[in-house]
This record gives sequence, C-alpha cells and structure tokens, in this order.
Amino acid sequence: MGAVVAIDSLLDQRRLWKGQQRHVLPASPQPSGHAMLDAALPSGGWPDGALTELLIPADGVGELRLLWPALARLSQQEGTVVLVAPPYVPFAPAWQRAGVRLSQLQVIDTPPRDALWAAEQCLRSGACAAVLCWPLHADDRALRRLQVAAESGRCLGFAIRPAKAARNPSPAALRIAIDTDPQQLRVLKCRGGLAPTRPIAFDWQ
Repeated sequence: MGAVVAIDSLLDQRRLWKGQQRHVLPASPQPSGHAMLDAALPSGGWPDGALTELLIPADGVGELRLLWPALARLSQQEGTVVLVAPPYVPFAPAWQRAGVRLSQLQVIDTPPRDALWAAEQCLRSGACAAVLCWPLHADDRALRRLQVAAESGRCLGFAIRPAKAARNPSPAALRIAIDTDPQQLRVLKCRGGLAPTRPIAFDWQ
C-alpha cells in the first residue's frame, strides 16, 4: 500500500492540477418569457448586451414568437425595438397582439449590402433596447462586429440566420436552433456555461 500524501503538499509542489471554480453568471435582466428556456440558460434569460443567433430551417417557424415576450416587455418600458431589413413587411396587428407597442417599433428598409452596417450602427448607438437582423451571408468577422457593437451599446442583438449556418463557428454569446419536427429548441452554444444536452419543448402555435 502506498504512503498517504497530503493534497496540500501536492498542490504546493505543483504536482496536482486544480480546476478553476465554476464562474456563476449574474442573473440576466432580460428574461426570455419562456420558463423552460430561461431555466436552461446559465444567466436565466437572454444574454444582456450581446448577440444571440437564432438558426431556423425556414422563415416563420416560430422565431418571432420566441422573441415577442421580451420585445413586448422592452417596448412597454419605452425601449426602442428595431428591425433591420426584415425579409417580409411586419404584420402590425400580430406585433400589437403580442404586446409590442407599435410606437416603439422601428423598421429600417435597406438593401442587403447595407443591412449588416445598419444593424451594427443601431446596436452600437445606445439608443435601442433590441435590434433584429436577418443576415443571409455573414462571416465570422461580420458577426464579431455585431457582437462587439451589442456590448458597446448594451443592447440585445438577434441575428436570425439559416439553419445551415450552425456548421460554422460563431462569436455570438448564444446560439439557438429552432426545429419544426419535433417542435423544439436546441441550445448549441451559451456563454458562461455548457449548452444543455436535451432539447427544449417549444409550442409556437
């Protein structure tokens, strides 16, 4: 039987590796409005002052229903919600039924080549509570600029992108894939913790 060695002595001799204590994120001031999703995220809500990617197989699979509770709350608090080059004209009655104050909703109609620049300026301005954009072709550098702009402007940034973009790395603080069959959310990446291994049921009907 080997000799008993005190752990402290091994640590002092640098013969034993000690993992860092788990960093606990402060609670997010931006709950998503969906209890199961908030429970799965390390901060309990949307990462504040950061970029979130929603990866979708097709337009209209629930991405707006996922965001509406937070956007409604922000607009009711006089926060400005900006849509940069949305793929379709927003249906105002639906947004209103979701609780979003239309007076706080701004739509920027810009050519695709200028959409990323416009989104970056809105995120960085400090005048917006949330910015949604739909970049079809955005590389790591472009997404990093959006992430940095969201941090600078302390703004919620949402980039809604095709599901195939999941194959590429991203600097976004949070990446969520929306599936339609079955209806569920999959957290692919979340800053401050491990992504949950199980999908999250989500009914957007």
